[in-house]
Amino acid sequence: GWLFWRAMACGRRSGDRKRQVILFILCVCVCQSGAETLRYSLPEEMERDSFVANISKDLGVPLSQLAARKARVVSEGNEQLFRLNQNTGVLTAKESLDREEICPQSDTCTLVFKIFFENPLQLIRGEVEVRDVNDNSPVFPEKEMVLEILETASPGSRFPLDSARDKDVGINGLQNYSLGPNPHFSLALGTAKDGVKYLELVLQHQLDREEQGELNLLLTATDGGSPARSGTAQVRIVVVDANDNIPVFEKETYEVRLAENSPLEQLVLRVAAADPDEGSYGKVRYAFTQTSERSRQLFRLNPTTGEIRVAGNLDFEEAKSHKMVVKATDGGGLSAHCKVQVEVLDVNDNAPEIALTSLTASIPEDAPPRTVVALFSVRDRDSGDNGRTECSIDGDLPFSLTPTFDNYYELRTSAALDRERTAEYNITVTATDWGTKRLSSRESIFVQISDVNDNPPEFTQEVYTMSVTENNSPMLRIGSMKATDADAGKNARVNYALVRQEGKEQPEVSVNAENGDVYVLRPLDYEKVRAFELTVRAADGGSPPLSARAVLRVLVRDENDNAPVLLHPAPDSSAAAELVPRWAPSGYLVAKVVAVDADAGQNAWLSYELAKATEPALFRVGLHSGEVRTARAVTERDAARQRLLVLVRDRGQPPRSATATLAVALVDGFSEAHLRVSEEAPAAEPDGPLTLYLIASLVCVSALFVATAVAAVAVKVRRGRRSEAETLPTFPTTGTESSAGSLPRSYVYDVCFAAGTVNSEFRFLRPLFPCFPAGLPPGPGEQRSSVCSQDAASLGGEGD
Repeated sequence: GWLFWRAMACGRRSGDRKRQVILFILCVCVCQSGAETLRYSLPEEMERDSFVANISKDLGVPLSQLAARKARVVSEGNEQLFRLNQNTGVLTAKESLDREEICPQSDTCTLVFKIFFENPLQLIRGEVEVRDVNDNSPVFPEKEMVLEILETASPGSRFPLDSARDKDVGINGLQNYSLGPNPHFSLALGTAKDGVKYLELVLQHQLDREEQGELNLLLTATDGGSPARSGTAQVRIVVVDANDNIPVFEKETYEVRLAENSPLEQLVLRVAAADPDEGSYGKVRYAFTQTSERSRQLFRLNPTTGEIRVAGNLDFEEAKSHKMVVKATDGGGLSAHCKVQVEVLDVNDNAPEIALTSLTASIPEDAPPRTVVALFSVRDRDSGDNGRTECSIDGDLPFSLTPTFDNYYELRTSAALDRERTAEYNITVTATDWGTKRLSSRESIFVQISDVNDNPPEFTQEVYTMSVTENNSPMLRIGSMKATDADAGKNARVNYALVRQEGKEQPEVSVNAENGDVYVLRPLDYEKVRAFELTVRAADGGSPPLSARAVLRVLVRDENDNAPVLLHPAPDSSAAAELVPRWAPSGYLVAKVVAVDADAGQNAWLSYELAKATEPALFRVGLHSGEVRTARAVTERDAARQRLLVLVRDRGQPPRSATATLAVALVDGFSEAHLRVSEEAPAAEPDGPLTLYLIASLVCVSALFVATAVAAVAVKVRRGRRSEAETLPTFPTTGTESSAGSLPRSYVYDVCFAAGTVNSEFRFLRPLFPCFPAGLPPGPGEQRSSVCSQDAASLGGEGD
């Protein structure tokens, strides 16, 4: 109603009648959805899984929606009495229902249940009335009741009898009493103000103890069921002598209020009845009559003093009041009755009860705030503030509680979740009542956070540097790359792959997709490739996958796999011929062995040594320069032909080496030298104009030599010889030149003769191209040098 008038007020303010109509319909729909209650009835003692109702038909919900929305039924209390079949929509009783056990103190027995739907969340209230069936017979508290009646009792006197009890209700409950045929008594059935029926025995004719001292009557109680059930009890009448005063109670009704947590033996009250008779007729004894068995268990009556004390544990939630009848009997058999009514006061002795109705065991970490995680109810069996409850969550957690309806709460997320920070939550919900002494209970809800692929893999290094020695074996493992992913499951499963670049050759390495191990596919050659870089990508197994990249740098280490290679003398020549004059002093440069090594580092560091010689003491080899020099001055005793074997060795492990063979001719003069060279080396084939030029130059030099021997003026002869630019023949480094055994093109010797000198002098100057006489062109493949000859006087020292 408040929503309706609120909506109407808003409509009046806006002046829009259409809006009023819409708001009114909305309010009516909301009220109807909240107030909808399903009502059914079911006879008790039906078999297990008995049909109660077709929920799908009654609610108009398709069967497919029952399973899709996870429809389920929840009964109030701890015991679930009904079951809902989602496939058929039929509501059945889980067990046979006994109305007397479920509702022992109620004429009507109504069981309340709720039907829950999810997606969206919906609650429908239902009630099932358990109808009574005549399955219990009336039962008297005692099989035999003894009444002592004075013989002086006047006709019309009434004597209360214990009533029978029938657990059934309504028409199936106790309906009638009957008394066996006798001449003295009849039955009277009355109803008290509180609606409780009572039974009295009415004296019709005067008793005479002398005539009959005892009577036995049969009392029968019958219910109204079909067929009817009945119970019997014997009533034994003992006729006693006259006692003209009966006990009298101080009050007709005693009322007392008692807390439910009262301890045992606590005094409730004291009833008292007075009898003015003397002797045994005036002595009164007390006893319960017309009192339920449960009340007899909770309270104890002292037969002598009339004190009523607590004998059991009172429970307000079980029974809010107890009614008892106390009978006072004197020694003469006369009795009187009073009523005792005990009102039980509620005490906060029940802690709230938390019942979990729905729970989502796992939620994704990217779930938005206010996502429903669980639904639960809180129940406190106390009343008033003692039964009023509130709920809270322990600790600072990203969850909150939202009250919904009928003491139900929703557990929702209140902030963004991060599985990598917290993978699971143990949420403790505390329910506390509002009693003076507040009681509480706790329920732990375990929520698992499922992983979402929100973290890319991360390499432990940006650049991985690995090394491998050349000439390695195929598929050699040289290291490993490692990437980690903070996610879990397949989202954290990392796969490795090389990033191929267009236009580049197939990489020399491969990466294991599972563990990131790096393998070299084929043998590497340091002399071809010394280092290379690749890009490796690490991708996780999420959808879509996330990835990261790192640089893989592979360094190739050199191995001593290359022997030194001779450049001079050429390795394909049998022996290189060198000319050494007989007057050569110690340290004279004979030749230079030149070699290179394709390796690197100490594997390419070369050393030279004289391995073998005709006269080992005559020559020495520079350890690092490879220069072959005379170790002493040449003498006439030295053999004219010397053969040297020079060993070139690197510093690798193991070392590799090569040998060069040099043929050395010791000569006295140019002609002799030319002669020896011609004898040792096969004559080269004429090489066109170059050969002619060389022959002409030799003839000119010979002529000038004879002329200088007889000339008197040495200076003019020397100047004329310098102007004519005469040169010695050179030996090329081509295939023809190698057979002649000369130095490579970069080393050229000039032969100069001084006036008055018999022996020729040879000096190694510097890398030059061969000189040609003026006016003669160089041969094919040759270049003209700018320096053709030098003064013999300036050649006294050794050249490099």
